[in-house]
Amino acid sequence: MKRTIRSFACGLMVTLAAALVTAGEHPATDRLTAMDVFNIQYGADPQISPDGSKIVYVRQFCDIMTDKRASNLWIVNRDGTQNRPLTTGSFSDTSPRWSPDGTRLACVSDRDGHPQLYVRWMDTGQTAKITDLEFPPSGIAWSPDGKLISFAALVAGSEPRLAELPKPPAGAHWADPPKLFDRLVYRFNGQGYLKPGFTQLFVVSADGGAPRQLTTGNFPHGTSALGGASTAWTPDGQYLIFAAKLEPDYEYTYHRQIYELRLADGQIKQLTHREGPNNSPQVSPDGQRIAYTGYDDRYQGHQTTYLYVMDRDGSHPRPLSASLDRDAENPEWAADGSGVYFLYDDQGDTKLGFASLDGKVTILANHVGTGGSSYGGGHAFTVARDGTFAIPYTLPDEPGDIAVGRAGESGIPIITALNRELLRQKKLGQVEEFWFNSSKDQRKIEGWLVKPPDFDPAKKYPLILEIHGGPFANYGDRFDIMKQIWAALGYVVLYVNPRGSTSYGEEFANLIHHAYPGDDFYDLDSGVSAAVAKGYIDPENLFVTGGSGGGVLTCWMVERSTRFRAAASLYPVINWYSWTLTADIPIIGVKYWFPGPPWEYPQQYYERSVINHVQKVKTPTMLMTGEDDYRTPISEAEQFYEALKLRKVDTLLVRVPGEPHGISQRPSHLIAKTLYVAGWFEQHRARPARAGATAR
Repeated sequence: MKRTIRSFACGLMVTLAAALVTAGEHPATDRLTAMDVFNIQYGADPQISPDGSKIVYVRQFCDIMTDKRASNLWIVNRDGTQNRPLTTGSFSDTSPRWSPDGTRLACVSDRDGHPQLYVRWMDTGQTAKITDLEFPPSGIAWSPDGKLISFAALVAGSEPRLAELPKPPAGAHWADPPKLFDRLVYRFNGQGYLKPGFTQLFVVSADGGAPRQLTTGNFPHGTSALGGASTAWTPDGQYLIFAAKLEPDYEYTYHRQIYELRLADGQIKQLTHREGPNNSPQVSPDGQRIAYTGYDDRYQGHQTTYLYVMDRDGSHPRPLSASLDRDAENPEWAADGSGVYFLYDDQGDTKLGFASLDGKVTILANHVGTGGSSYGGGHAFTVARDGTFAIPYTLPDEPGDIAVGRAGESGIPIITALNRELLRQKKLGQVEEFWFNSSKDQRKIEGWLVKPPDFDPAKKYPLILEIHGGPFANYGDRFDIMKQIWAALGYVVLYVNPRGSTSYGEEFANLIHHAYPGDDFYDLDSGVSAAVAKGYIDPENLFVTGGSGGGVLTCWMVERSTRFRAAASLYPVINWYSWTLTADIPIIGVKYWFPGPPWEYPQQYYERSVINHVQKVKTPTMLMTGEDDYRTPISEAEQFYEALKLRKVDTLLVRVPGEPHGISQRPSHLIAKTLYVAGWFEQHRARPARAGATAR
């Protein structure tokens, strides 16, 4: 298989080079190349010091020698001066958190071979490893007095037992014994087959020593059944507030409640009692209120997540962002308790907002970054006691930096320039935002076009339609290296937010509720037509690709249109019946994306599965999935590939070893994904007939 991938890669590079020469173009040194994956860096998770004078942030990069993603911690003054490293090396240094007095910094690092909790004294630079855990810590938080640090970690359990197996004789080499599983979710994307056990909460002295386990029981004390937690301390340091699923049927629900845990005796009290997810609790500075996010579950595909506040004992819950039909996340209290900072996406742009206690929402910053991701969500920001905030920042021509601002002040200075020298040497494709009407119902749809460097509107360019996954997610005015590389190869890249995308309100997102894939075809197809109408797109060279939900829609597009020369469906769902029973998130399928399990609604699953419409496909279609993908298992792509082969449709199956969902864990695999898609399209590109030759 390695020989096959290597051989195909060489063939693609020859094809790409030949195509550029044939078109009269030559590879330009002033354009991004696939190898620039190893050159671009991203600033993420900025943590501003309590006094607002300094920001520690995570500097993400790809190590060309180890073919791994890595990150170090850097520190910069609020005015952008003295930007310098705190850690170095090809390691994963993450989750920096200032102590309340600003004298120390806690973080998680794997520099000793396994993720552990470290503390650094900022005056001397001395660093101590303060845990020696079997499983990685997460959700670290300082106690108000700076003496303790809370975190979550897996506590190993025992796997099911059926029999006591005999032991091999001395010197014998037997195969590994079978593995037994008895949970609904027994493997998870990016983690593989799960070890038995449950996430529990701990505290450890900031000076080191043995951690104290605070929780017990066969429940996940975190934000998911698989680990991860965010805990908030009460100002008196006597309680931890956390979100978890502590019900016996926790495997069969996505509902979480908020709890308080008394450190003195481990007593737990439930504070919320609604049917729905409650997440990200944060205690007000005076200890009188708790801010959190959530919604009352109506089992729709998408439901707006609101910012809430309740009294400290769980009474009087009320929404603060009721006037904003957008998903709120990452709440953080203002130092004076006057309101709550939070993030939300609006029309493809991530914003930092502030909600006062009377429900008035103010926008403080736009273009909040994603730390190297193309999708919205999962961003981090922090606010100092004086109201100065630090955010990751991105634009289509700004891969990822750190910016600071303050409510009431004009301008949000960008205080780092992580990619300045690279971008001085490279021309990026310019990104144009535009709106168009869907042919389905004349609904307004937002889209963007990435144009090749040195774009000439008098020329005709091939077009790639790239479709986002989710399906409840969004694209926007954010940097995307894959799209930029395709633009550097001479393509115009179109990406849109069809119905079902978030950041346009709940009604727009739920146009695909129990109807996906479906009418989103018309939105995407209309976007292609609107791009062609601009006059610089070659209508004979249209291509389509997308990953995950975008892979689903790629197949959906070629089953309903023959306008595309070729398609590349990346890690798609092909058969909703088999996906529900093999993926790592079955409850989402049967409770939210479908009205019930497949054996009760077989027609729904049949009609919405692209495998059942494969007889319509005439477009050459490549399939690509990681072999360790448990979100959309590779058996999905294999089904479509075999069906196309049986129908003698031009197809290719690419299996990427060791990759989970997304094919980006290893930088070289991200490069392969990017170039394989472009190579497939180049192989099927229509070219002007030469004199004496017969046009294809």
